Amino acid sequence: MRNFESINGQMTIGGVKAVDIARKYGTPVYVTDEARLRENYRNVSAAFNSRMPTRINYALKANNNLAVLRILEKEGSCIDAVSIGEVELCLKAGFSPDRILYTGTSVSNEELSMLAARKVPINIDSMSEMRRLAEIAPGHPISIRVNPGVGAGHHAHVMTGSKTTKFGVPKGAIVNAYSEAISLGFNPFGIHCHIGAGVQVIDPFLEVTDVMIDIVNEIKDVLGLQLEMLDLGGGIGIPYKPEDHEMDLDAMADAITGRVLESTGIKQLVLEPGRYIICDSTVLLATVHDVKETPDKRFAGTDAGFHTLIRPAFYGSYHHVAVANRFGAPNELAYDVVGPICESGDFIAKDRKLPRLAEGDVLVIYDTGAYGFTMASNYNARPLPAEVLVSEGQTYLTRERQTMDDLIRGQKIPSRLMV
Repeated sequence: MRNFESINGQMTIGGVKAVDIARKYGTPVYVTDEARLRENYRNVSAAFNSRMPTRINYALKANNNLAVLRILEKEGSCIDAVSIGEVELCLKAGFSPDRILYTGTSVSNEELSMLAARKVPINIDSMSEMRRLAEIAPGHPISIRVNPGVGAGHHAHVMTGSKTTKFGVPKGAIVNAYSEAISLGFNPFGIHCHIGAGVQVIDPFLEVTDVMIDIVNEIKDVLGLQLEMLDLGGGIGIPYKPEDHEMDLDAMADAITGRVLESTGIKQLVLEPGRYIICDSTVLLATVHDVKETPDKRFAGTDAGFHTLIRPAFYGSYHHVAVANRFGAPNELAYDVVGPICESGDFIAKDRKLPRLAEGDVLVIYDTGAYGFTMASNYNARPLPAEVLVSEGQTYLTRERQTMDDLIRGQKIPSRLMV
């Protein structure tokens, strides 16, 4: 878990006091440290590229803020996109189409046509998708996603590689899939898989690497097709809890690249980290508005609920919580940190030991850069929060807080109901 600095008991991010950010922009607000974002990208890129050519496809679904994308574009990142909307965001942020790899599921003909028009390479998810693309854009650059039968991740909802998930072509049918791709006029450049998100140990990555090596070699032996690229999708986890350990990137890179270089003719490895790059660069600031004690519980009511950060309610995820304006103060009491949503499941943390809280305290919720804002909602007609970038002691508003007008925009009441 990341350690933040403090100035006279005031938590800082990127050299700026969190309470000053909260005061200037209001809460709840997501705050991203540009320096940490760049550092995380460089760490994973260097670990793998020092061993073999590796393309880092940032998993855009984790965080699609345009300023974040622009920073990563300038760092040399490429993109893993899962919708035409994500593709459009990347193009707007300056990515060329060849630096975007689209990996969708249940893809419509309309979306395939839009991708083809934008010349974005596609990871094919099903035989139906491939056959429809052959009619829409013959010869379009493709890779094929295989379901490797290896699943891993921090929650069952994010394990994407096990046999029973909806993703990819079953590995038993993958050679026939490539054979049909060739007969349809495609020249597949690679193969893709994805085991899941938030994987904290190396073993599942090694297991799927071995599976994929066998598939790559079988395709070469049976079809005479030497694939150029092996895309080992699956999110590298991060330490959310104080006692968690970071992934050993060098050990992971050593083991994976060693296997690929020794056993295949693959020229380029592709990774799809999202969480690892963005997650601990960002915190969520929230204000305590209500402190309530009952015979059974002590509640800290904040302006950030599961409409702002859904991961604790949806996945049972842990996010560390601290008091920004009394940073480092000793923990005294256990609180449920809850939000303003009219649901019993609306919480950020349960039975969390914190300093004695008072209304007006600013809470800092750690590791919210991944699947924080992107999974936020307008439930209970709550506006989406602002996003702020911090760099070298300066703050920059990168997404305006929604207004009530934004919530109403696009809705129409039929005139007959106004009589």
